[in-house]
Amino acid sequence: MDHSLAGRSVRHVWHPCTQMKRHEAAPPIAIDHAVGPWLVDIDGRRYLDGISSWWVNLFGHSHPHIRAALTEQLQKLDHVMLAGFTHAPVVELSERLAGLTGLGHAFYGSDGASATEIALKMSAHYWRNQGHPAKHRFVGLAGGYHGETVGALSVTDIALFRDAYGPLVRLSATVPSPDARQARPGETAADVARRAAKGLEAWLQAHHQETAALILEPLVQCAAGMAMHDAEYLRLARALCDRYSVHLVVDEIAVGFGRTGSLFAHQQAGIRPDFICLSKGLTGGTLPLSAVLTTDKVYAAFYDDDAARGFLHSHSYTGNPLACRAAVATLELFEQLDQLVVNRQLAEKISAAFAGLNAHPRVSNARQQGMIWAWDIDTSLPDFAQRYHEAALDLGLLLRPIGRTLYCMPPYVLDDADITHLGQAALAALNTTLQQEAELAAKKGKA
Repeated sequence: MDHSLAGRSVRHVWHPCTQMKRHEAAPPIAIDHAVGPWLVDIDGRRYLDGISSWWVNLFGHSHPHIRAALTEQLQKLDHVMLAGFTHAPVVELSERLAGLTGLGHAFYGSDGASATEIALKMSAHYWRNQGHPAKHRFVGLAGGYHGETVGALSVTDIALFRDAYGPLVRLSATVPSPDARQARPGETAADVARRAAKGLEAWLQAHHQETAALILEPLVQCAAGMAMHDAEYLRLARALCDRYSVHLVVDEIAVGFGRTGSLFAHQQAGIRPDFICLSKGLTGGTLPLSAVLTTDKVYAAFYDDDAARGFLHSHSYTGNPLACRAAVATLELFEQLDQLVVNRQLAEKISAAFAGLNAHPRVSNARQQGMIWAWDIDTSLPDFAQRYHEAALDLGLLLRPIGRTLYCMPPYVLDDADITHLGQAALAALNTTLQQEAELAAKKGKA
């Protein structure tokens, strides 16, 4: 019996988003500690965290400012229920988020899927309280991803995650994605956005009376293969939602907190949504926390003597003080470091390091949005993502393609040596994987 940490993990830990049988050939890597952008396993091998540990880690692992804030908070208050009580971290975080977004009411959950469900429930309940109970359906974008709980799956348009649970899910409608890769000859990304918005307009015209909200990922549909779109779509979607009395929910779970170049992606369109869903980078990648921000108008619809008109959603750790304090510390770092400006300079260096990937003959649709890079790979390998992931790990780099789309979403703390390693290892891993493809094809030809 394998008594290593990896072996024990395979026996007793059901790992997420994983076919566990794969671990027979490739055991999970046991990480001992992490500092800055680097993960270090129990044997001392280092891996540059090129995807911020599933897009959550903003300022590197074990950042001293966030760590000090958590240590201080742990000595004072670890947890108290938020029903009937409050505490300084949740109040300060809510005030800060209101100031940054213009949405003055924050409701807290534990993860991104929970935030999605909270926003959907809140929207439908709003319309019920307003005397429009028929408005309880939702619409999203083709290829959209908003989480994997049953409610979140209803607005997630990725079959791999959803199909097995079809009998449990009340599917929402989808409208065309504004993915700029769909540009026809002579079209710009803005043209694609306008064309997709016409599809949304037609759908809302026919179904607005039963539709509570449109939910979308602004600027980048991450799980759809980093599908990027022009901000014009957000402006048109906001206008259409206003015209047809439908809420606009922006899912900033993955794209918020500087990932797209602005603090929040929707801000590049100059719009104000009715709901904002936040998680992932909210605590700088330290503790699970999500938030749903909404407007005074939505909040007022629940404010009543009748308890049934209130929003009776909860979980035991709602607004946990430790998680909220980590989130406050994360927002403090944005201010102290002028991080959005720093990111623009950092992105230029990283883009230069990716010049080899951009020019690779098997790469198409090389694209960037802020601190997100993506490339579509021309490959016949059905297991390209797994092979590339393993090749990159061998070179000391953590990257996990989505299907045949390679992407990078690193922490904001890379130095010049880190950037060089990132660019060189990412390219070398691609060449290694494509060499495996060629060898497999040669063997098949001989057979």
